[in-house]
Amino acid sequence: MDKNTLLGLLLMAACMFGFMYFNKPSDEELARRKAEQEQLAAGRNAAPETATVTLTDSLGGSDASALAAAVRTAGKPDSNGKLSLINEVVDLSIDSTGLKGTVKAASANVSVSDVLANRFDGLTPEQQNEAVNNVRKTIAQVQKYKSFARHLGGSNDSVVVENDLMKVTFDTRGGIVSQVELKKYKTEVGAEPANIRLFNGENDGYGFTLTTSDQRFNTREFNFKPTVENDSTVLMTLDLGTGAQWGLRYTVHHSKYLVKMDIVQKGMGSILPESTSTIDFNWHNQMARNEKGRTFEERNSAIHYKFVGEGPDELSAIGDDSEQLTGRIKWFAFKNQFFSSVLIADDYLSSANLNSTEIKDSRFLKDMTAHATAPYTIGDGTPAGFFFYFGPNDYPLLSSIDDEIGGDEGLSLTRLVPLGWGIFRWINQFIVIPVFSFLGRFISDYGIIILLLTIFIKIIIFPFTYKSFKSQARMRVLAPEIKEINDKYPGQENAMKRQQETMALYSRAGASPFSGCLPLILQMPVLVAMFSFFPSAIELRGQSFLWVHDLSAPDYILALPFSIPFYGDHVSLFCLLMTIVNIVYTRINMQNQPGGNSMPGMKWMMYLMPVMFLFIFNDYAAGLSYYYFLSLMITILQTWIFRKTIDEKKVRAEMLANAKKPRKKSG
Repeated sequence: MDKNTLLGLLLMAACMFGFMYFNKPSDEELARRKAEQEQLAAGRNAAPETATVTLTDSLGGSDASALAAAVRTAGKPDSNGKLSLINEVVDLSIDSTGLKGTVKAASANVSVSDVLANRFDGLTPEQQNEAVNNVRKTIAQVQKYKSFARHLGGSNDSVVVENDLMKVTFDTRGGIVSQVELKKYKTEVGAEPANIRLFNGENDGYGFTLTTSDQRFNTREFNFKPTVENDSTVLMTLDLGTGAQWGLRYTVHHSKYLVKMDIVQKGMGSILPESTSTIDFNWHNQMARNEKGRTFEERNSAIHYKFVGEGPDELSAIGDDSEQLTGRIKWFAFKNQFFSSVLIADDYLSSANLNSTEIKDSRFLKDMTAHATAPYTIGDGTPAGFFFYFGPNDYPLLSSIDDEIGGDEGLSLTRLVPLGWGIFRWINQFIVIPVFSFLGRFISDYGIIILLLTIFIKIIIFPFTYKSFKSQARMRVLAPEIKEINDKYPGQENAMKRQQETMALYSRAGASPFSGCLPLILQMPVLVAMFSFFPSAIELRGQSFLWVHDLSAPDYILALPFSIPFYGDHVSLFCLLMTIVNIVYTRINMQNQPGGNSMPGMKWMMYLMPVMFLFIFNDYAAGLSYYYFLSLMITILQTWIFRKTIDEKKVRAEMLANAKKPRKKSG
């Protein structure tokens, strides 16, 4: 850039600054502009105050006739024949003198005659609009709901019925069970322990659907009239006029987790078509968490059901699942790990659409729905009846309910307790549960009961365990002879001859390499059965032992700041102890096997198994790990006693004597 260009730019800048300086507004001009801006802002703020309200269309003669007809259709009669229709927006009555009452208009109540005549003296435009809209809303409701409209709105009142086991709350809105509180069981989640609530009106509910020739009415929408018939029975009724009534009678069992629900009605022929043969039932349940360990509780939460004449079945507990059932369905259940809500039909349900969806929420596990259809007639009396079971998945309790209301066929409600399948379920059903229940009558500490149960099972299989150890002793004392055979016939080409000579030695000495497998085969079903029993045994729920707060849940002793894949974010002490004892037992067992140290690959596999169990059982019930820990400790003790009491020199002498005896020839 040359000198002339630079000088030109400086002169241009000087001219611009000079122009701006000599043309700036004066102080008086700035004050005037500020006042104008304040006036404009004040005008904008005042604009809404001058807005006008547009009035709705006024009511006409047809509206007056329609409103009178609505009161005659849905009004409740008194002893003098006057009909009254009262809801949130109107308080009306009609008799021989005409229509009277008031219509709500915001904070005011306006005479219905003034509203119908469009006389709104002293009312604001908003109040006039609301009064007209409320009249039309009432007419529309009655045209839609007919005589059911008299039960719309009103306050929702509650009736509570209790027994020693549960507290049941009934709501007039819908005439339903709105809450079931179990008195003997507490939640394991939340800031403070609270009684288990299996049914909560905030998230759960059910209702029947009545179908007329042109409408479907959900009973959840209506406000029932409650009548407490005695200390255990509540009747909820809808008076539909012209002598028609529809209601639900509930009876709470005096000593069980049962609520009987019967449909009661009369005069429904004037409301429903004569061809009516079914009634729909809809139930929604958001299953709340109750246990500390979400993984296992979620894994055991599902919808179960049973057809008449068949065994129970279930939807998948993993992920989302649904099922469309058609046939004679006896019951269905919303089940979680330890508690269930079950609907049991007196007769049967003809169809059901069941749906279960996972909820990724810290408070809930699953969203469950059931849309069912039941046989139904319009005749007077009790056209359909049901039982609700709201209670624990307790095997003896469910068995007693089956005996009481199951009839000849039975309900198989005990299948709600996951005890395994086949022989494993039989072991739990006929051995473990009876012994567990028997000991529970005399001992309150379930840690001691598990110890006694373990000893009991060990005593049963003791003869086989002793025989197994004696067989192992025979195999050990034959180790020198087996080594001689291996040295005499080395190499892969002599494998067949070596095997033949070894088996001939076993035969002459009276030993069998397979005799030690029998106790293991006998113990395996018991171990697998326990794998199913302990996580589902409600007797262990909330039972503490030593450092364990709840034997049915993992015994957290340390929360990790991170999560280990396949292990979790916590350390369970009984699981850790079981793993250590299992490794010790593995070492002892390998020492008892002849040639056990000569197979390094097998040795590595044997030690790997206990480590795998550490990952598998870390999130399982502490009672299960405690049982396996005790079982292994007793087995180690038995092994030590056998080693001390069995004279291997004497065993060797007996076997050598047997080997010298002439063998009998067959044939």
